[in-house]
Amino acid sequence: MGDILITENIRGTAVDALSAQFDVKLAPDLWKNPAELLRQIGDFRALIVRNQTQVTAELLGAATRLVVVGRAGTGLDNVDIAAATKEGILITSTPDQNAISVAELTMGLMLSLARMIPAGNQDTKNGNWNRHQFLGTELYGKTIGVIGAGKIGYLTARRAQSFGMKVLAHDLFISRDNILLSELNAELVSLNDLLARADVVSCHLPATPETLGLLNGASFARMKSTAIFINTSRGEVVIENDLLSALKSGVIAGAALDVRSTEPPQPGELERLPNLILTPHVAAFTSEAQDRVTRAICEDVRQVLEGKPAQNPVNKVWTGQRILA
Repeated sequence: MGDILITENIRGTAVDALSAQFDVKLAPDLWKNPAELLRQIGDFRALIVRNQTQVTAELLGAATRLVVVGRAGTGLDNVDIAAATKEGILITSTPDQNAISVAELTMGLMLSLARMIPAGNQDTKNGNWNRHQFLGTELYGKTIGVIGAGKIGYLTARRAQSFGMKVLAHDLFISRDNILLSELNAELVSLNDLLARADVVSCHLPATPETLGLLNGASFARMKSTAIFINTSRGEVVIENDLLSALKSGVIAGAALDVRSTEPPQPGELERLPNLILTPHVAAFTSEAQDRVTRAICEDVRQVLEGKPAQNPVNKVWTGQRILA
């Protein structure tokens, strides 16, 4: 029997501090073996994961001592929240701790596309000096369309504003009176309106049944031929074959993806496109963000195991019996 099971590569001083107080088992590759995880889960009161561990209804049902699941990150598509609530297991996450890093990478990708930085870098390293081949465009005076105006979307829009960009936002869960939209002087519009008007479309959506495949051929067809598309949220919200067609045929000018529908992906035509930038799901991977995420999730797990409320609960359950067990 133990206290806390960590099934992915989550380390740092916060984990060390947790280990000094509780019995912590660090098994960074256990997520790769669901059967073994299912066998072990009944021994622990807490589980800490990132996005690789599939916290399924079956796993939660077998977790007879489990009090809390700490999801180190923002996305919750790998956690069955309804099943956890049914089992009386609290889910916590870190909704804001990596937002700055994601927003900064989004801006980096935006600038890289507008100024063709990766292509210019590689061409120059190849011994060329093709100045006129890399005529870029300014962000100043352009319009950014933010799909999903949560914390990351807001921080991205704020940074875009500092470049002199106008802001459009689409989010079904916020009102026109939202104080953050007011601060940005952003216009809340329909998705179709945003796609038609934006010079940069930046996606910040979770993967839910409503968002899967939301960005597809019809979406790209509504965009300007000079527009660029950036996704630093979840790969499943984009139909990749439709994006491939849009980029190859010039329906849109360029794109950048930090996330893919399958990770890691099998290399294909997307990887060969000159007007596409690809990064390996690193938006939240800065030392600062990872430190904040690890500290926050460890603190929430500590609080719950001590019978105290979590700072970032996802669901509402009464866990008294499990805590006292």
